[in-house]
Amino acid sequence: MAGSNYVLAQTSPTQAPIVAPATNAPAPASTPGTPPELAKPPIPTVFTASVTDENGEPLTGVHLANESGSIAAVTDSVGQAEMPGINAGETLLLSVENSVVRRFVAGADQKPIIALDTKNAAVARLKPVRLLFNTSIRPDLTAASTQSIYYRDLQKFPVTTFLNALAGQAAGVQAIQLSGRPSDDFSVVSVLGWNPTIVIDGIARSSSSLDPVTSFDLEEIESVTVLKDALSTAMLGVRNTNGGILNVTTRRGTPGQPRISFTVQSATQQPLKFPKALDAYDYATLYNEARVNDGLAPVYTQADLALYQNGQDPIGHPNVNWRDQVLKKSSQLNRYTFSASGGNQFSKYFVSLEHLSQSGLLQTSDINKYNTSNDYKAYTVRSNIDLQLSKKLTGGIRLLGRILNGNDAGSTTTTILSSLLNTPANAYPVFNTNGSYGGTQQFQNNLYAQTVGSGYRQNYKRNVIADFYLQRSLDELTPGLFVRGTGSYYASLSENIARNKTFATFLQTTPATGNPTYQQFGTNGDQANGNSISYQSNTTYLEAALGYNRQFAAHGLNAIVVGSRQSANTDSDLPYTVTGLSGRFSYNYQQKYVAELAFGLNGSNRYPDNGSTKYGFFPAAGLAWNISRESFLESQKWLSFLKLYTSIGLTGNDNPGYFSYIQTYFDTPAVYFGTGAGTQSANTEQVLATIDRTWEKARKLTLGVQGAVLDNHLGFTLEYYNSLYYDMLQQRGRSTTLLGQLYPDENIGRYHFYGVTGQLTYQQSFGNLGLFATANIGVQNSRVLSIDEVYRPYEWMQRTGQPVGQSFGYVAEGLFQNAADVAGHATTVGYTPQPGDIKYKDLNGDGIIDQFDQAAIGSTKPSIPFGVTVGARWKGFDFSVLLQGVLNRQVYLQGNSEYAFQNNGFGGAFEQHLDRWTPSNPNATYPRVGLGNNLNNFATSSFWLHNNNYMRLKNVELGYTFPLNLSQRARVQGVRLFFNATNLLTFSQYDRIDPEVYNAAYPIQRLLNLGLNIKL
Repeated sequence: MAGSNYVLAQTSPTQAPIVAPATNAPAPASTPGTPPELAKPPIPTVFTASVTDENGEPLTGVHLANESGSIAAVTDSVGQAEMPGINAGETLLLSVENSVVRRFVAGADQKPIIALDTKNAAVARLKPVRLLFNTSIRPDLTAASTQSIYYRDLQKFPVTTFLNALAGQAAGVQAIQLSGRPSDDFSVVSVLGWNPTIVIDGIARSSSSLDPVTSFDLEEIESVTVLKDALSTAMLGVRNTNGGILNVTTRRGTPGQPRISFTVQSATQQPLKFPKALDAYDYATLYNEARVNDGLAPVYTQADLALYQNGQDPIGHPNVNWRDQVLKKSSQLNRYTFSASGGNQFSKYFVSLEHLSQSGLLQTSDINKYNTSNDYKAYTVRSNIDLQLSKKLTGGIRLLGRILNGNDAGSTTTTILSSLLNTPANAYPVFNTNGSYGGTQQFQNNLYAQTVGSGYRQNYKRNVIADFYLQRSLDELTPGLFVRGTGSYYASLSENIARNKTFATFLQTTPATGNPTYQQFGTNGDQANGNSISYQSNTTYLEAALGYNRQFAAHGLNAIVVGSRQSANTDSDLPYTVTGLSGRFSYNYQQKYVAELAFGLNGSNRYPDNGSTKYGFFPAAGLAWNISRESFLESQKWLSFLKLYTSIGLTGNDNPGYFSYIQTYFDTPAVYFGTGAGTQSANTEQVLATIDRTWEKARKLTLGVQGAVLDNHLGFTLEYYNSLYYDMLQQRGRSTTLLGQLYPDENIGRYHFYGVTGQLTYQQSFGNLGLFATANIGVQNSRVLSIDEVYRPYEWMQRTGQPVGQSFGYVAEGLFQNAADVAGHATTVGYTPQPGDIKYKDLNGDGIIDQFDQAAIGSTKPSIPFGVTVGARWKGFDFSVLLQGVLNRQVYLQGNSEYAFQNNGFGGAFEQHLDRWTPSNPNATYPRVGLGNNLNNFATSSFWLHNNNYMRLKNVELGYTFPLNLSQRARVQGVRLFFNATNLLTFSQYDRIDPEVYNAAYPIQRLLNLGLNIKL
C-alpha cells in the first residue's frame, strides 16, 4: 500500500482527528534561488487514510471523495482507503449511505487516522452489532433487538464497575445502585424488568452483579451491547429467559501506529442522604412522650432536659453526634490507567494496566499503627493479542489478572452502621474523664471504639481469566467457510483475614463529693487472628464453531453453528455443567430483506439422566425490511434510513437447584434415640425432592422500527415487546403444613411482561459547534397470570392479575384523631387503637380489621426508566450532561431507620419523628410515638409506602483537548483535561431519602472527579 504525505485537516472540528506524528515530513519543493534541476521532487499525490470510530475501531464502508467527486475510495475491512491524485488544500467529503458526515482539508503530513463519532446515525450503522459467541453483524442486516453503549460514554463515569455506568444510557435498561460501600457499590441492572446474564468476550461469565468479574477497568471495554429479544439471546439456550444479556466486548488492537494512553483521575466522594438522628434534648423529650403514650412514667426530669440542652454535663448528660464521630464527610477515589494498542498485518495488541484506590467513610485514629477504615484497592492488567499465524490461520490470547484488596474495621462497617441507628445521642460519652471509652449497662459497645478500637479485617480477591482461540479459513473448500476453537479458564478466590480486638467500656459516676467511679463492661483483649475462604470458584469453557460468511451478488449469507461446554466449580459443590449446541443463520437479499434463524439446544447436569428435562430446544426467528432502500423511497430526501423488524422465539432459564431430584437428609443433635454408646441422632428430611423440575421458559415477540431522517441528523428506534413467562419456579400456594416439611419449587408460575421502548438521537454541526442529544424511555408492564394461589375470598386479596412483585398490606386512611374516632371505626384484632395510631380501611365491611382487609397497596402502573443526554463540542471543548430517572417507582420504608425507639425501646429517633401525631399536630406524617414495636402502626400498610419517582443529574463532563500543535511541542499526540461528576443533583418526589439507597444502607456517593489524559 502506498505511503502518504497528506493529512486531512478538519474544517468542522466536532471531533479532532488523531494524527500520526510526522516523522518524515517532506521539505518544500524548492526555495528561492535554487536551480530547477536541484529542486526537491513534488509531494506525492497518493495518501492512505485509516477511518475509525472514536474508540479506534475500524469502520468499513465509509466513502471518501473530493468535492468534485472525481477521486473517491471506500474504506476496506480494516478501515483503510487509498486515494491517488489528491492535492494539498483539497476538501474531502466523508459519507455514509450518501450522507456527508465529515469534511476535511488535505494538508502536508503523514497519513491520518480519522475518528468518526458513532452518535451520528449513519456512522452508527457501520458499527457491527456484537452478538453471542464472538459473532457480529451489521445492524441494518439483523432483525435482533440490540443497543450498544460505547467506550466514550462509559468512560465519563468515575466508577468501579461498568454496571454503575449503564443508568439512563439504554432504552428499557434500569440500574439501581443499592450501596455506595467501597468494593460493594454495584448496581442491580434489569433489562425489560429482569436481571440479565453477563457475557464477556462471548462467554457467559455470570448472572449475578455480585461477581467481581464485573469490576472492569472502563478503559478495557469497547462496548456493552444489550441483547433484548429472543433472537439475539437464543444461542445461549437455557440461560437466556431473563430480560436480556449484557454482552461486554473488550478492546482490541488495530493495525497502525502504536497508540499509548495514560490517564490519571482523582475524585472526591461525598455521601448522599443518611438518616439524621435527633440531638440529646429532642431525643429525651420524645422518649418521655413515648413512655407516657405507653402508660409509663417519664424518665428524664426537666433538669435532665436542661443539661442535655446546655451541654454543661457532657459525661452525665452527653450529646454526641455519632455520625460525625465515626464517619468522614468525604473520601477519595484515585485511578491511574495506562493502555497501549497497535499492530500490523501480522499481530494486533491491546494492553492496559490500572490501579484504583478508594477510601471509605470510617474514621481512623492515630492510636493505631494499622488501617481501620473501609478502604479498597484494585490492580488490573489486561492483554488482548490477535495473531495472523498464516494466510488462513488466526489466533488470539485474552488475559485478565485482577487483585482486589479490601480493608475494614474489626467490627465491620455493617455493624457500625447498624449501631448508628440504635445508639441515641445521649447514650454515653465518647470518652470518660480519664480517657476510657464511655458505656452503660444497656450500651456496652462504644460506637467509636467499634470503629477504631476493634482491630481490622482484610479481604483479598484474586480473579484470573485466560481465553484462547484459533480460527482457520476453509476457503479451499468454499470461500467464506471457517472453523474456530475457543478455550477459557476463569478462577476467583476470596480470602478473609480477621485481626479483631475486644475493648472495655466504663460507666463514669461522679458523686456529689469525691472522685469519679467507673463500672467496667467487657474487657480489653489481645488481638485475635483468623482467616477463612469466603468463596472460591473456577470455570472452564470449551467451544468449537463452524461458520460461513459470503456474499453472492445480491444474496448475503451469515451462519454459524457452535458446540460448547461450560463447567463451573464453586466451593465444595459438585460442578455445574452446561453442554449443548447453538446456531444462527442470517440471509439478506440486496441488503433490503433479512431473514434470521437462531437456536440453542442445551441443558445441565443437575437433572436426572433418564428424565425428559435433560436438554431443551429453544428456537427463534426474525425478519427485517430495510424499506428505505426500496426504489419508491429513494427519492424521499428527508428519509435517510428506515428498517422494520420483528422476532419471535422460545427462551429458557436453567435454575435446577443443587440436584433437587435427590432426597437429602441431615443429621441433627437435637433429638436422640437410646442411651450410652448406642445413641443415634435423628435424621431430618430436607426440602422434598422433585423429579420433574425443568427450565423456566418464555415465549417472546418483538416488533420494531428503526430509522433516521433529516440527512441522518435525527435517528429513532421504537420497539414493542410481549413476553409470556411460564413454568416459573415457585412453591405451591395451596401446600398444606400438615406434612411438616418444606415443599420444593415447582414449574407452575405464569407471568406476562409487555411494554414499549424508544430512543431518539440527534447530532448536527454548525461550523465549529457540534450538538448532540439522546433520549430513551421504557414502559414496563407485568401481570401475574397464575401462581397456584391459595383460596382468598375477596377479589382485592388475590395476587393473580396484579403486577409481578406487587406489594400487599392494609390500606391506611390516616391517623385516629380522638377517642370518638377510634370508637366509631372497625375494631382491630388483638389491638386497641389509641388516638394517633394508623387507621386502616375495613374493605369487607365486617367491622373488623384483619387479614381479609389486605389488598394491593401502592401504584399498579408500569415502571418507566428513562435517560436524557445532551452535549456540545466547540473547537477543543466538549460538554455533556446525563439525566436519568424512573417513574412509577415506590419504596417501602421500615426498620430501625424509619421507626422510632426500636431495639426493645432503646433505639434511636430521627428528624422525621418530630412530626409525630399529637393533639396539637393532627396532620402529622408519623403516628404517635411509642417504645419498641407497635403491632398496629408497624403492620405492612400503605402508610409506609412512598412514591419514589426521581430524576438524577447522573453525570456531567466538561473537557478540553489542547490544540495538536501545542501537544506536539511536548512530544505527545494529544492532551485532554476533563472534569466529570456523578450523582451531582437529585430531584425526588419523596426527598427525605435517597431514591436508590434507603433504610440506612451505606450511602451512595457524589463523585467530583478531575482527570488528565495524555496520548503518546
